[in-house]
Amino acid sequence: MIEAGTLYIVATPIGNLGDITQRALDILAGVDVIACEDTRHTQKLLSHFTIKNNTMSLHDHNERQRQDQIASMLTEGKSIALVSDAGTPLISDPGFHIVKHLRQQELNVVPIPGACAAIAALSVSGLPTDRFTFEGFLPSKSGARKTVLSALENETRTMVFYDAPRRALDTVEDIVSVLGGDRHVAIARELTKTFETVHSDSAENLKTWLAQDPNQLKGEMVLMIEGAKKDTESISPEAQATLKLLVAELPPKKACAITAEIYSLKKKALYDLALSLK
Repeated sequence: MIEAGTLYIVATPIGNLGDITQRALDILAGVDVIACEDTRHTQKLLSHFTIKNNTMSLHDHNERQRQDQIASMLTEGKSIALVSDAGTPLISDPGFHIVKHLRQQELNVVPIPGACAAIAALSVSGLPTDRFTFEGFLPSKSGARKTVLSALENETRTMVFYDAPRRALDTVEDIVSVLGGDRHVAIARELTKTFETVHSDSAENLKTWLAQDPNQLKGEMVLMIEGAKKDTESISPEAQATLKLLVAELPPKKACAITAEIYSLKKKALYDLALSLK
């Protein structure tokens, strides 16, 4: 059921057209107009499902100019679907400024869930999924890319990026340089398509694998990096047991100082653990 005066954020397939939902098809067929990142690209999707509807362009270069027009259309009772070229709109795609503008005016915005390359890749990466951070596209230049990676050096959550496969080898080389060759990295390329590839290994080994197979430098790619190990993970069970005994009898700082001296550990890591034991 299409609601008047509503903007629908519609997820579309990232490759396999069979991944579109029935609800998405009903929305695309029933709204008054479809706002597209690329009208030509979306027209191919609509034609495949024999959907005939009006389209309008909405991309990075005209989004701010479109926001008042779309708000007026919704106020008049029109219904609009917003789609990107693939996946869930706004996730490193246009639409943020429109949605923010409409929310500020208390106009109705409804999500129509579906495919998202970042989530699909994370689910099969083999990296921790309980906590992660999505960082969007990595810079194309090595210097800027290294700056971003350096800022995330101590991030303990799994990091998810979009990147162009043609520069994947350079990116992994930068990961080795900044984060170390033993940091675990996974790539998911051409998800849901004919040449889908998911591969994970240490950054050093992944660099070698990419260099040996130029086919992996084509298509669309999600790159994921294992988070930094927490300092407490380097504390041996023996040191943790000693700290636990000392914390029961001494102030945390004193207990940490003694344990650090015995096991040649950093006081800060011990102090964080000591606080959790109190």
